[in-house]
Amino acid sequence: MTVQAANNTLPLLHQTPAFDAIAQNYDRIFTHSILGKAQRLLVHEALRGYFRSGQRVLDLNCGTGEDAIHLASTGVSVVACDVSQRMVEIARTKAAGRPELALNFTVCANEDLDALRDQAPFDGVLSNFGGLNCTSDLAGVARSLAHLVRPGGEVFLCLLGPFCAWEVFWYSVRAQWRKAFRRMKPGGTEAKIGEAVLRVHYPNVRQIQIAFASSFDLVSWRGVGVVLPPSWMEPLFQHHPALVNLLTSIDRTLGRVLVFRGVADHILFHFVREGK
Repeated sequence: MTVQAANNTLPLLHQTPAFDAIAQNYDRIFTHSILGKAQRLLVHEALRGYFRSGQRVLDLNCGTGEDAIHLASTGVSVVACDVSQRMVEIARTKAAGRPELALNFTVCANEDLDALRDQAPFDGVLSNFGGLNCTSDLAGVARSLAHLVRPGGEVFLCLLGPFCAWEVFWYSVRAQWRKAFRRMKPGGTEAKIGEAVLRVHYPNVRQIQIAFASSFDLVSWRGVGVVLPPSWMEPLFQHHPALVNLLTSIDRTLGRVLVFRGVADHILFHFVREGK
């Protein structure tokens, strides 16, 4: 996902009303892009067998509703939220064509998740493609989710990783060092979206594990986008579907390998709510 940043393109995060301005083009630049589809496929594959028909799932940072609609089509009841009013409106429009799905979209920021307590408990949670990277207080999110998710509930969080091999390689060969290593900058980096400036954080695996440790056990984590490029490279790959399919197949394996999974564009974490 990409937006024009202060010094270059940065991964698109729909975690602020600033994204209202680009919501109309969001599906075009990511959801329907060949690289966006490939990365989403890998996440959906990882979810198989965890969210079952009849369960209730919370979709955080739902954007234009692509994941929520996918989950609901499997028989899951989904409450999907995003802080962007416009993103939620587009998601509702999409879902209007699928009245058989158990879907409820609402506007809610990650910092205000306690407002959803009247809809708890949930059997699971999904936050896909970096929505949580614009949240500075992940421990606060974890505390809120602890009140929303039943013991034993499955939680999948897909965040932008702190070291993206594609990004480092691409900009290093051009001697653009600040862009190559921007994810490693202490305190995160700034992204400009329209007139708004956001701070994007890139916590590492240990930091995320610690943030959720009070109520959630980290079961596993894998890379999404090890050899599969970030979506901002779409212009180079959009006319090469066979190559993207090959890279997706390789990513499916390498994303689970210890030496490679930490250099992916995104990292998918699988937590389980503690308790009985």
